[in-house]
Amino acid sequence: MPSNNRPKPSLGKRQRRKVSLATESLVTIVPLQPESTLPLLVQPVTDLSLTDWVAHNQTTINQWLHHHGGVLFRGFQLQGPEDFNGFIQAVAHPPMPYTYRSTPRTQVQGHVYTSTEYPANRTIPLHGEMAYTRQWPLRIAFCCMQPADSGGETPIADSRRILARIEPEVRSQFQDQGILYVRNYGGGLDLPWQEVFQTQERAAVETYCRQAQIEFTWYGDDQLQTRQIAQAVATHPHTGEQVWFNQAHLFNINTLDPTVRENLLASVGADRVPRNTYYGNGDEIPDSVLEMIHQAYTSEATLFPWQSRDVLLLDNMLTTHGRQPFSGSRKVLAGMGDPWESHDLGQTVRYCATVDVVG
Repeated sequence: MPSNNRPKPSLGKRQRRKVSLATESLVTIVPLQPESTLPLLVQPVTDLSLTDWVAHNQTTINQWLHHHGGVLFRGFQLQGPEDFNGFIQAVAHPPMPYTYRSTPRTQVQGHVYTSTEYPANRTIPLHGEMAYTRQWPLRIAFCCMQPADSGGETPIADSRRILARIEPEVRSQFQDQGILYVRNYGGGLDLPWQEVFQTQERAAVETYCRQAQIEFTWYGDDQLQTRQIAQAVATHPHTGEQVWFNQAHLFNINTLDPTVRENLLASVGADRVPRNTYYGNGDEIPDSVLEMIHQAYTSEATLFPWQSRDVLLLDNMLTTHGRQPFSGSRKVLAGMGDPWESHDLGQTVRYCATVDVVG
């Protein structure tokens, strides 16, 4: 009889097959909405940690962001602020603290903050994060821990397409002159300077302003005015594309409700309103131009309902974001990083002491 010398299968410990995280075969990749490439939707086909997966797929994520402008990660394992903090450190390095603030936020953990803490009935218009200054994050991310009962979407829009909607002569004037931002702190009308600059020390504020080329003036015991000229159009450092990147519309007093605006002007005067914008030479920006800008944003806006544990990663220069009004509880976290400094003003970068503001 022929002998059976085949080895018996081992009953010992089975070896685990290693699964490479550096592969797109573990996820599905489709546009979230058929009519738009923004955002790109990425979903796992098996249980995957978001922080682990993004750490092994940096090159792919960079390519997605530079082409689409935003990526929505949905269905990944993500437990809470600690995991989201790890995500920020992986995709937006180095993370940035939220200094020289324009809105109220609370630090949750590490480089994770609450999203803007405005009343639920208010709309936050589309904007680029920190586009009112000359240094900003190239990456910003949002993590939905709890969707609102209704509303509360984070609309987004392609800044390249917004720029294309601005009339050439208007675009040219903004590019040549930049935008002058005038802010007043104190008096209870807006954020106090202590919150904006995250310090109690005047000397620290003055040091920051000098380094950032921001003119500052103290009034009385506790009031401060800052003036800075920043870019209106910026060039993306990696794609070379020009984008509309500023907050001229968001800071301008003429975008307020007319009754609120008139009461504010009557109360403190044009030179002491909490925030306002002008052309870089100090001229007022006409209402017709502000309306054109508003229409450019709204024409390109797209939105989607949040799902719990969604993470939206945006290229901050290529894609603007905002917030819709909402009802019920809503908890959306935010984090940002990969700082970049403006190089688009060239020789026009200067302190604003030589600029006379109309008003």
